[in-house]
Amino acid sequence: MESVSLKISNEQKHIAEPIKTEGKSPEEKARYAKAAKDFESMLTSMMLKSMTQSTNGFFGEDSLGGEYFDTIFQNEISSKMTQGKGMGIAEMIYYKLTGEKLSNEDLINFKIKPMERFEKIRVNNNEPNQPGIRPSMESLKRIGKYEDHINEASRTFGVDKNIIRSVILAESAGKENAVSSAKAKGLMQLIDSTAKDMGVRNVFDPKENIFGGTKYLAQMLRQYDGNLKFALAAYNAGPGNVNKYKGIPPFEETKTYVTRVIGYLNHLES
Repeated sequence: MESVSLKISNEQKHIAEPIKTEGKSPEEKARYAKAAKDFESMLTSMMLKSMTQSTNGFFGEDSLGGEYFDTIFQNEISSKMTQGKGMGIAEMIYYKLTGEKLSNEDLINFKIKPMERFEKIRVNNNEPNQPGIRPSMESLKRIGKYEDHINEASRTFGVDKNIIRSVILAESAGKENAVSSAKAKGLMQLIDSTAKDMGVRNVFDPKENIFGGTKYLAQMLRQYDGNLKFALAAYNAGPGNVNKYKGIPPFEETKTYVTRVIGYLNHLES
């Protein structure tokens, strides 16, 4: 994903007369407030990234996992900045949408949580146990070497560690140098484009691969409101196919994959 350079010449250019919002409920105004704050947080993060390009990020070019932590650090800073007055962009957007000023009291009442993306994801898994579907003892032994990385990725991205384990088992059977016929690589079988988008520099580095795969899996879980089957199908076949078929695509590979991962998950949790 290429960086976007920002140039702001007149930040109030597009702020015209506010929309009339008589009769809007507190819930609707809350959505406006959250959208305005989220937009300012995203813009601030992009500006921070643009500003640190010359130094190769906050942690430098040669830091291990630097792009991961750059992203998290940028999000942390931008979220903290927008919790207060920030750059005033959220206030202008909110005024445009509601005709009202966005005060600190409003923010408390609206319960905006800029860091909610790092909370534990609630996963909906109502699948019955899949008898006979269990990983081999050899693969369980292999993934045991990566417990520290799995636990850290679970805490960082809010994905249950047994889901991460189950995906690793289904993808590579715990083999860090695995390469598929489709050129997916490493423990969580990342294709090059996904690895790049997730900030993975060395796809065969176990920690980077687990962090990149978990980050992508977290995105899919949030995109499908915690629906584990849809998230797994998207991880395997891409979200475009899940959206196209409004559920698990009718591909035998994907259907088998979802069943296998859930079977492994049930086994680990039993």
